[in-house]
Amino acid sequence: MLNNGNLFLEKDPISLFKKWMDEAVDKEINDPNAIALSTVDDSGFPNVRMVLLKDIDGEDFLFYTNYGSVKSTEISGSQKLAFVIHWKSLRRQIRVRGLVEKEEGKLADDYYSSRSLKSRIGAWASEQSKPIESRKLLLKSVEKFTEELGENPKRPKFWGGFRIKPIEIEFWADGPARLHDRYRWHRVKPSSDWTITRLQP
Repeated sequence: MLNNGNLFLEKDPISLFKKWMDEAVDKEINDPNAIALSTVDDSGFPNVRMVLLKDIDGEDFLFYTNYGSVKSTEISGSQKLAFVIHWKSLRRQIRVRGLVEKEEGKLADDYYSSRSLKSRIGAWASEQSKPIESRKLLLKSVEKFTEELGENPKRPKFWGGFRIKPIEIEFWADGPARLHDRYRWHRVKPSSDWTITRLQP
């Protein structure tokens, strides 16, 4: 069933995602792990922004952010989100929809600790998505927290991860004359088995 050269030979979508990601790391010049993350506000109005996919843990996708940000507020409201990752050099993309849980444990601590010192300070200094009068004020906040936190700041409680538990993953590969190849893995809930469907382009 899954046969387009070697692109769709994996029967497990997470394995296939990792395989495509590994190929993208070799081909994409900048940020092969950049995803367009979509959320909705409490009125159903959509928002989308680019974030970096930082890990795949089991079947879950993880990214990190400020819990006070607009995206976090919208995620907390719906407990659902979607993202798309597109690799122009490979002419492929993957769309994911899923349920969301916070990741505030060791994985979040370890990732925060792996960031550069300036990035760790920046997480403390920026009230993400909140208005600010000038960049000068932001830099003063960075200076203040640099003095206060020293060389080894701890992860702030308002900053951490989100764990996306996919219920739908669609793989797309460019085809001649716009006759693209599309396969969708779908399940009712994260504990269910996957159903695979080939879609028309």
